[in-house]
Formats: sequence, C-alpha cells, structure tokens
Amino acid sequence: MHNDTLVEIEDVAFGYGARPVLKGINLRARSGQVVAIMGSSGCGKTTLLRLIGGQIKARQGTVRVAGESLGALDQAGLYRLRRKMGMLFQFGALFTDMSVFDNVAFQLREHTDLPEDAIRDLVLMKLHAVGLRGAAELMPAELSGGMARRVALARAIALDPMLVMYDEPFAGLDPISLGVTGNLIRRLTDTLGLTSLVVTHDVQESLKIVDYVYFVSEGVIVAEGTADEIRASALSYVHQFVHGEADGPVPFHYPGPDYATDLQLGAMHA
Repeated sequence: MHNDTLVEIEDVAFGYGARPVLKGINLRARSGQVVAIMGSSGCGKTTLLRLIGGQIKARQGTVRVAGESLGALDQAGLYRLRRKMGMLFQFGALFTDMSVFDNVAFQLREHTDLPEDAIRDLVLMKLHAVGLRGAAELMPAELSGGMARRVALARAIALDPMLVMYDEPFAGLDPISLGVTGNLIRRLTDTLGLTSLVVTHDVQESLKIVDYVYFVSEGVIVAEGTADEIRASALSYVHQFVHGEADGPVPFHYPGPDYATDLQLGAMHA
C-alpha cells in the first residue's frame, strides 16, 4: 500500500442473499484525490460506499481505510473511524426540523465537547466555505435544491474528515448548481487535503473535476483511468456511457422474441 493511499479495496466480493453484487473489486484512492465511481443503475456503486463506511461487511477480500481493515474492527473502532468520514447523501438528506445552522452543528454537538461559541465559529466557517453563511437561520424547506446540497456538504466536512463520500451529488440540480457543486468538491478536496469518493451518473460534470475514474458493470470494474483516458476509451460500454448513446452493450430494446415473429403470432391469434 502506498503511504498516501487512504482507501484500499482488495479482491472484494459482496452479495445480497444468493444475488452477487460485487465480484472481485480492486480500487484505490489516495489523499487529495477526487475519485469517481461510475456505472449504470444497480451495478453496485452505492454498495461500495456502504462497504467503505462499514455499514455492511465484504464476503470476501479486504476493505482498508487509513490502513485499518474494516472487517477487523469492533463497534467502538468502527465508530471511531467513521468520525473521520463525511457523507453527502443523495438529495442532501438534511434534518427538516433543524435550521441550516443546526444541521451543520449537529455532528459537532454530538461528537465533541466544544463550547457553543467555538461551535458557532466552526459552523459559520463551514457555511462560508460553501457560500451560505447568510442562510444560517433558514430552514431546509426554504432552500433550493442546490442550496440544500451545499448545506449538506458543509455538514459533511463539519468534523474535518479525511474522507468524504458523495452519493449522486449532482442529481436533480440545474446547470448553475451543478457547476457550483462540482467546483466545491474539487476546491474543498484540494484545500482540506481530504479524499473524495464520488458515485455519480453525471459523466461530463465529473470528468471536469476528478483525478481518477472506476467504471463498474455487473459487479466488476470494467475500466479505470484518468478523465482523459476515460474520454478516449475504446471499450464499447464506456464509450456508450460517456457519450450517452441509446444503444450498445446496454441495449435499447429489452430482450424479447423477433419483432416480425411477434407480429405474425399476433395476426394468427386475432
């Protein structure tokens, strides 16, 4: 393992019941990197985040964060490691009955013994970093989708984590909010020296900010590389995904009998 490797997944397999989801995954993310995990719906991207966060355990292989194997940690050790991780859930998942300020302050109040004046300074610092210090007293219902996502990002970095995981951070955002969120992920990663793992379908926005990309399909990594390498990939699945083509390895038509035969059978039964 390289000294600056923060997340390392080696030969990991996982499944729900008899259904395999991940099959022999190998992935590495270093400190200061933005790493994207891409692939079609249901391919196992969010499952990877759950493994890294210790919500589920691999059936095979090893998941390491900061050199620690998650499978070997007891509950206290897992909670200790989780406090060094931040998570931005899809659509933000803010506490609806708390103000913007209290959403960001929540982890600081739960996991530290800091006095309230110190918590206030830290919350305003995090909100200022995402451009929303002036919205501190607003409620989540008063925020636009893009603002809610930025508050969720401020909450995710409240405890100065070494790792932040993003589950579809660009989903449902308008073009301006999309660009702002992408730039924030890149800037905060660089400024704080943390590692960002981004699960996303938004290829074009992601390729502007990432250092490395892993493409997952049917439970295995089918391609990996820098943004330029992924754009230039000759692999048909990656090409279809990057260019948004309707037909290819992921077919437009759901498998079925020949169309002409279907029509003939319909005529015979008419």
